[in-house]
Amino acid sequence: MSVTHFPLRHLTHQVTRWGRPVLLASVVLVALSGCASIYNPASSDPTDTSSSAPQLQAWWRTLNDPLLQQLIDQALQANPTVDTARAAVQQARAQRDVTLASQRPQLTLTGALQRNVVEGSASINANAGLNAGWELDIFGANRSALANNDAQIVAAQTSLRDVQLSMSAEVALAYIQLRGLQAQLDIAQRNLSSQQETLQITQWRAQAGLLTSLEVEQAKTASTQTAAQIPVLLTSLGTTRHSLAILTGKNPTELDAMLQTAGPVPQAPEKFADVIDADRMRQRSDVRAAEARITAALASVKAADAARYPSFRLGGSVGLTALTLAGLSNGASVATQVLASMTAPLLDGGSANAQVKVQEAGVDQARATYRNTLLTALKEVEDAMLTWRNDKDRLIYLQQAATAAENADLLAQNRFASGLIDFQTVLQTQRTLLSAQDSLASVKADLSTDYVRLVKAIGGDWQ
Repeated sequence: MSVTHFPLRHLTHQVTRWGRPVLLASVVLVALSGCASIYNPASSDPTDTSSSAPQLQAWWRTLNDPLLQQLIDQALQANPTVDTARAAVQQARAQRDVTLASQRPQLTLTGALQRNVVEGSASINANAGLNAGWELDIFGANRSALANNDAQIVAAQTSLRDVQLSMSAEVALAYIQLRGLQAQLDIAQRNLSSQQETLQITQWRAQAGLLTSLEVEQAKTASTQTAAQIPVLLTSLGTTRHSLAILTGKNPTELDAMLQTAGPVPQAPEKFADVIDADRMRQRSDVRAAEARITAALASVKAADAARYPSFRLGGSVGLTALTLAGLSNGASVATQVLASMTAPLLDGGSANAQVKVQEAGVDQARATYRNTLLTALKEVEDAMLTWRNDKDRLIYLQQAATAAENADLLAQNRFASGLIDFQTVLQTQRTLLSAQDSLASVKADLSTDYVRLVKAIGGDWQ
């Protein structure tokens, strides 16, 4: 350790009424600062882990729904779960600052004033002092602790991104469900209107003696069954609106007016990359967290290994003693001390070596967890891709089926009004039409849901 490169002569200008003690304390601090050059952290900001924990991209903008974008933006700002994860990141950063501060040179100010009375005679003792100390990090124990804190920051940031991604996906899924239910409600209401017209025609023909009361009751049954679906859909719509409100940090009914009007189901892009680069999986939060756990485990191994070697500490103190408080600045006795200490384990029964093995086993566990996490992630992506492809095929078939069912219903209505077919044919075509249209609306919502789940499985946008 050398401090010759520090301009010590400039310190003499800092001597105030405290005189020589301040100069000595300054020399101690400079010496400790010179020794601090042994530990030279990276020049980049250790808390800047943006390269390790990428920011969440606004993938939901690809759905081209301004209201959905507004709802997701509100959820990311106001949802309590997101706030909790954001606070955890701040806590991890603050904990790193605590660790870093404990590794820097320390300076404390002490003072005492004591009045003694012996057989009627009183005396006063005044003391003031400065204590300085710093522990050298020759074997890297402190650096390992700091690396562990860095890994914890990455883990917290990764958790925050995971919460943000999950929250945006949950809002999107609820919104798609809402629009899908609105589409199903519209289908049910239109089919109910058509069935009520058929019921009226059936009643007229029954009055004319062309049909029996059996056909009338069958028409009533069909229309009332369709009408019974509407309250169920309205209930689902209400609860979905309430869920969206809670996700955005609002009261359950606060979004009712905004979401009351029906709108189209957000549609996923017609074409996007259906082959996922394997490296893209590293943007998944669980994969990032597993990597961070490996880093933290390796740092723990280094810290445990460093504990087997000697530790060194430098310290110093400057003290003033006087019989009066005023005497501290004039005529006080000065005591200075510079200390260097070393501690080394000699006989611990193998505890230090065992602790290293414990941490090494932790590394093996972290690596095994990483492999399992990566395999699970790959399975989720493959499942999501498979579901999306098959639902695309379903959509094509159901579109054809719905078109054919609409044509059949129109033909059946016209022929029934002309008396060319019986009521059973009309009833069957109406049921088929309702089922086909309902299935088509459902698969459209499913296809958008598949896109959201695929984004979540990949860990964000990959376009």
